[in-house]
Amino acid sequence: MKRPLAVLLGAALCGYIGLPYLLVQLAGAGLVVEGRRARRELALTFDDGPDPKTTPAILDALRDANAQATFFVLAPAAEAQPGLIRRMLAEGHEVGVHAARHRHAWRRTPWNAYRDPAQAARRIAAVTGRKPRFHRPPHGAYSLATVLGQRAAQLTGVQWSVEGRDWQPAASPSQVHRRILAQVTPGAIVVLHDAGPGANNTAAALPALLTELGVRGYRSVALSQLDGARPLTWAGLRRRAFVLLDAVFDRIHRVQPTAGRADNLFRTGRVAFPLQGITLRGGQSVAQGTPAAEYHVNNPLMVDLGLRRSVRLAREDFRAVARDLQTRMDLKDTQVVFCLSALSPLLATLGFETYDLSPADTRRLQRWARTLRRAYGSNSDAPEPKLSILSREAFLALYG
Repeated sequence: MKRPLAVLLGAALCGYIGLPYLLVQLAGAGLVVEGRRARRELALTFDDGPDPKTTPAILDALRDANAQATFFVLAPAAEAQPGLIRRMLAEGHEVGVHAARHRHAWRRTPWNAYRDPAQAARRIAAVTGRKPRFHRPPHGAYSLATVLGQRAAQLTGVQWSVEGRDWQPAASPSQVHRRILAQVTPGAIVVLHDAGPGANNTAAALPALLTELGVRGYRSVALSQLDGARPLTWAGLRRRAFVLLDAVFDRIHRVQPTAGRADNLFRTGRVAFPLQGITLRGGQSVAQGTPAAEYHVNNPLMVDLGLRRSVRLAREDFRAVARDLQTRMDLKDTQVVFCLSALSPLLATLGFETYDLSPADTRRLQRWARTLRRAYGSNSDAPEPKLSILSREAFLALYG
């Protein structure tokens, strides 16, 4: 009897915590996780407030930068600080629901977890005079009861694509600043805190962070204004799976975002030239195994931008690739810069030489290109992939 009971309890636990953790909390099914990457805009979000000791400094920094944000507030804190809630709304920010009680979903009873989103929403609405739209549970954690309670309260769940980790014991304002700037992409949802352990780090980091984001051309908007910020459907989950696959590939092959920035159009890694030897137009012979810099396209960014805007961005971002060639230790002895892709006609307009691949390589890469295009929702008819290549000297002459 003990074994069937253990199996039954394990299955119940898997259904109550395991599946919501994998499908909702990690994969983001049914949640808003990020927007489209076509515009240089993002959504800054702040959890756990309001706190009269730290929230005003964050509001000051947002006001000075003419930036809007979304605050996921605790019901008791909102009731205790109605003046701060009024200021948030008056300055164009959005107020969402965090919780009636800040407690991890796995440490709540099912009934308590189910009731909390609706209770918090009612109490916050009484302060704001508006029905809240968005909900982020404490720690972004879900159980089945949290999912059902969120839907019963008619709230849209929100996670994030960039985490500042301002709450870590060893965190500092400069670390928060660097981490966000390295990870941010157009359409990102950034999670920070205006109360609790991370609030002092965020308050100190925010003015310089907003300045740098402005230099890069970003605009911070409220979640309801973020282009493409919708709950993830199957198509969105499929796209996220391929973004994750790219991240795994990069880790295995030591491919790094160009200039250390996730919003660059390219990722670059050192490889041994994988094809049979070729001779470039200038007469340089490139043997198989030659040290080479291979660049890969940031697929979701390119899909959302479209080809025309991607070509314009490529001219700028290739200059960042050139700087990496000169500064990254793993790229300093590379002799050629190349890409294997179906984008060779576009790359030819950017100065690259084009060479045919073997029939086997062509078939293999074309199958992969079609898979990627279906995953990202574009036309699955991919042009024939080819080799686009330049010598190191020619590339630096164009973009260095």
